[in-house]
Amino acid sequence: MLAPFLACASPAEFVAMQQGVDMPRLVESLKDWDAVRLGALGPLDADASKILNGKRAGFLVTATEKYGVPLAEVFALFIVHAAFDDELREVLQRLVHNKQLGETLGSMPTVREELQRRGLKLSDFPERTEQAGDVLRGLGRAGREALVTIPVFAEPLYTEFSAKRGHLPPPYQEALDAVERALVLERFTPGKMALGTFDHLTFGVPMGFFHLAAGAGQGAQSLAQGRYEQATRELAPAVLMVALYARGKGTRLLPEALSAEGLKRGLGRLQSQLGVEAARDLFRYLQAGRENALFAAQSGEAGLLALYEAKGSAAKAQALLAEASRERPGPPAGRSGGAKDASTLAARVHEAAGFEREAVEARWVQWEQEAPGRRLASDVRELEKHRPLLEAPQPGAEAHARWGEYVGYFERRVAELKQGAQAKGPLTWRDYHQLRGTFAQGMEFERAMVVKLREDALLPQAKRKWLQGFNKPRIETHVGVAKADLRFADVLVIEMEPPAGQPSRVETFSFKSRNLQLLEERVMGAQMKADASAALRYYGEKLNIRRRTLQSEGDGLEVQVQRVRLVYECGALKPDQIKALLRVGESTQRKVKGVEVSFE
Repeated sequence: MLAPFLACASPAEFVAMQQGVDMPRLVESLKDWDAVRLGALGPLDADASKILNGKRAGFLVTATEKYGVPLAEVFALFIVHAAFDDELREVLQRLVHNKQLGETLGSMPTVREELQRRGLKLSDFPERTEQAGDVLRGLGRAGREALVTIPVFAEPLYTEFSAKRGHLPPPYQEALDAVERALVLERFTPGKMALGTFDHLTFGVPMGFFHLAAGAGQGAQSLAQGRYEQATRELAPAVLMVALYARGKGTRLLPEALSAEGLKRGLGRLQSQLGVEAARDLFRYLQAGRENALFAAQSGEAGLLALYEAKGSAAKAQALLAEASRERPGPPAGRSGGAKDASTLAARVHEAAGFEREAVEARWVQWEQEAPGRRLASDVRELEKHRPLLEAPQPGAEAHARWGEYVGYFERRVAELKQGAQAKGPLTWRDYHQLRGTFAQGMEFERAMVVKLREDALLPQAKRKWLQGFNKPRIETHVGVAKADLRFADVLVIEMEPPAGQPSRVETFSFKSRNLQLLEERVMGAQMKADASAALRYYGEKLNIRRRTLQSEGDGLEVQVQRVRLVYECGALKPDQIKALLRVGESTQRKVKGVEVSFE
């Protein structure tokens, strides 16, 4: 029952998978430890959360009895880091009710410090007075503790302990190993923990930590492999958690967004809109309440922006987001510091709520249809004979998070063909996998460039790199434009203060993440010319803008584009011969008038 949830690539995907599942019944059916593992993946609904907290409390009692306080403290830290404040409060209340708080968390100094840092002092949870049943329970526990010291009982117990250890993220496994070594050397006694054993755990692992293992970036890998010192420098816990939840539903479509670079870029957008303190405040809003995290996981970046304006109230944030989804006005460009300006912040919420998903999905449809990879036949009967199965991945797809996505893609394509759609056959697994990676990389480059453009717009006109031709630029992303067909321009920039008697200046940007490393100069030139011609055809000359808010603000339905900017991602994608690259760019500009080629 855990397997499908453990395969989720993000908190958003975890929340989405709960739809249509009787989660309270599922959690109730799990053993205490398995329920703890499930709860570390993200927020549950209210009824399931209550059952989960009961099982968390039960596991803490059992682990303390079976493994002793020193080892149980590592598991307790994992629960504390994986739970929301309101859930921890309920766990403490359950332990107090059964007079088990002192003998469990009360005897764990590092856990006490962590709880106090979260605003949960154990002194605020006084235990009830002694009852007759407590004596019998204490005698039973003493008997179990004596049995543990007998080898015939200790050996199967250690096997069970080792299995649970294997379920923990690497840093907790390392902490358990350190405790075990100290116990063997007789340096530990209950209540006398060696200082430093938990140093690499106490900075607080964000909820959704398990999802970081799917990331391909250096920071995410550092966390997944337990290199906390390095990971802390690269990606602070607040950054990780906020960026994970900012991805929202988009993570299902873009798994590479969980890379370290993708997480940093995602947080960069939020910081550019809200200020540098946004991550810290949003981290606490998410950590403070299960409802906040549930709302953010369902609504992504737009939800986080709304949650910030609502000062951590999920109910108020939901109302703001609902209003934004109805109105969808475009934001004024060149303005940041939204934390101080409510109207600007609301506009950012509208922007995030409005068109991101629609544009990304439309972009993916175009990419998939134009992809040159190998495809299976479009004959439905043949496809059904070779239908991929979720439980039987093809060679090379074993344990790959994207395999389930490919199965869904295959099924949707078969359904389209059955309905008579003029669709191509599905890509093979290998080509689909490669295309998704390329697509995700392109979207991340686009987002990074949008951040740069917004920062450029804030500079004095003479110091700008990209927007020198504008007095007051308005930057719009993923704008629907109609020409040869309906497309979404990566970025459309409009002059808000044109000279008297002149129309507004309009420029469009098209961003490309192509691997130019292996292309010889002639082939590179042909590819770049094709890209420039397509950019001019779809986003240049005269365009019909389909975004309602731009039409209603006097910008007009039809605009004349003064310049199309074609920007290629460099870095690891650029060829070794830079001079050849620059020659090809200059040649392309001469051949395709109205398009400027640059490399970033």
